[in-house]
Amino acid sequence: MKRAVIFDVDGTLLDTTEGVLSSVKYTIAAHRLPAVAKEELLSFIGPPIQDSFARQYGLEGAVLQELASTFRERYKEGDVLKALPYEGIYEVCDELMRRGIAIAIATYKRQDYAEKIMRHFHFDRYTDIIYGADHENKLKKADIIRMCLEAAGVEPAEAVMVGDTEHDALGAAAAGMDFIAVTYGFGFRKKEDAMRFERTLGAAERPREILDYIG
Repeated sequence: MKRAVIFDVDGTLLDTTEGVLSSVKYTIAAHRLPAVAKEELLSFIGPPIQDSFARQYGLEGAVLQELASTFRERYKEGDVLKALPYEGIYEVCDELMRRGIAIAIATYKRQDYAEKIMRHFHFDRYTDIIYGADHENKLKKADIIRMCLEAAGVEPAEAVMVGDTEHDALGAAAAGMDFIAVTYGFGFRKKEDAMRFERTLGAAERPREILDYIG
């Protein structure tokens, strides 16, 4: 029996496409970078924003922090709340609470954004354990997950991570815990994409299926 479930945000609890892409496109235009196709823009959702710009444009060094600052200022001022909860995700949280299973949030969103968006969409009624990224992008997903474990007072074997990307899968494995993939988000497109990662219990095509893998 698991005592805690740790959720990613983008692509797991919320469809944040509109807000993130709005800020990415603003940043690209502000810094006069070449425009990219929509499919490439979607790859910006989830990973640390510096990593996405580095991958897309082959950049490194101080310019990445400048891009991140532009993105974050725009996101904070209006785009952060442009999101939609996935259908059925509140019911999943309700059921976890009914079972007495603790809920925590581990995201690559910056800490203040994570708290703001969780409050706005009322996920704070399920948990006050909300951890996000630092401004300098030093924390890895495993670090953020470990912070959640400590705050929840559970051992890795007593918890499971739920997320939509390999960052979540690898972070969970590094923290020594099981992982449930979701294929309705931005990363994994099919079950096979997720099952290649160690400690993956299964893949949910819709939020309600997450409960199938939690004993």
